[in-house]
Amino acid sequence: MKEVQALTTGEQPWAAGAVVVAGRGPVIAVAEAAGWAVRYAAYDEGADAGVELPPDVRVPMTVDTAFDLASLTKLFTSVAAVQQIERGTLGIDARVGAYLPDFHAAALHGITVRQLLTHTSGLRPELPLYDCADDAERLALLRAEPPVGVAGTYCYSDLNMLLLQHVLERLTGRTLDALVHDGITRPLGMTATVFGPCPGAAATEDQRRPWAKADRGMLRGEVHDENAWALGGVAGHAGLFSTGRDLAVFCRTLLAAGSYGPARILGPDFVDLLLTPPGLGFVVDQAWFMGELAGRGAAGHTGFTGTSLVLDPATDTFVVLLANTVHPRRRTPDSRPRAAVGSRVARAVRGM
Repeated sequence: MKEVQALTTGEQPWAAGAVVVAGRGPVIAVAEAAGWAVRYAAYDEGADAGVELPPDVRVPMTVDTAFDLASLTKLFTSVAAVQQIERGTLGIDARVGAYLPDFHAAALHGITVRQLLTHTSGLRPELPLYDCADDAERLALLRAEPPVGVAGTYCYSDLNMLLLQHVLERLTGRTLDALVHDGITRPLGMTATVFGPCPGAAATEDQRRPWAKADRGMLRGEVHDENAWALGGVAGHAGLFSTGRDLAVFCRTLLAAGSYGPARILGPDFVDLLLTPPGLGFVVDQAWFMGELAGRGAAGHTGFTGTSLVLDPATDTFVVLLANTVHPRRRTPDSRPRAAVGSRVARAVRGM
């Protein structure tokens, strides 16, 4: 796909580097990489440009490069929750307060598990957990946080997945990283999908105020999201690292009704529950990042660092696009390249 190279070239490339993996059914049709996993040493605020590393020190992108998935982590948290729903240990319409009575605001306002999974709880997008002195203060903020919007109205919020993480951990007595590993990545053989640190991953940002929320310098292999970092790198909304090939396995599993080889992580009815509009964790038919794949029930998600994936059950097709768009620093997000890749895949499928 010439589009992959185009993402990383020009005077102002969309990303320092990118990987695209796309396929239909059990076949991977495209697995390509372009650009650099590490291109810059720092960001020069005065010049508004990255400080480029010498060519012999830069790290080229490969199809096996790991990326900070950012909000694609939410999909794994959602699958872990639906696994508990399938087992009957978690009620999709149960109130969060039934599992977390000490989360007083959520309990008082009757927030439900379904509302967390569909971003209809009314919770604000985030809290400044990165500014808290310790874990006790962070937990107190989450426990006291009431909805600010109308219940039932869509408002995308990291807090939904943080509360869902606490529900799952309280319910099972296990940490989220263990639930994801034992319930999803290990049975599927996704050995490159881990919560950080992940030393060989593509670099992200020279993270400094005022454009960021913390002063951490150039990041590579440590979670970019400031709240996930403050929480130790394991969070319901961010923290996972993975590769294009591993995410292809995840996509193929869901397109195959929850099974991959001898492994089954969900039954068909519960995969349908995940992907049927409005989607649980997944969003459905969003042309702004899916392009022409949208319109017939395509489901997927994006991540702030430049990641995205789309599943199209109608054609049994998937596309994973991983890029380090925040290297050397974050900019106003632009999903037009994501949509263009989705459209390119949709046209290729139609031409088969």
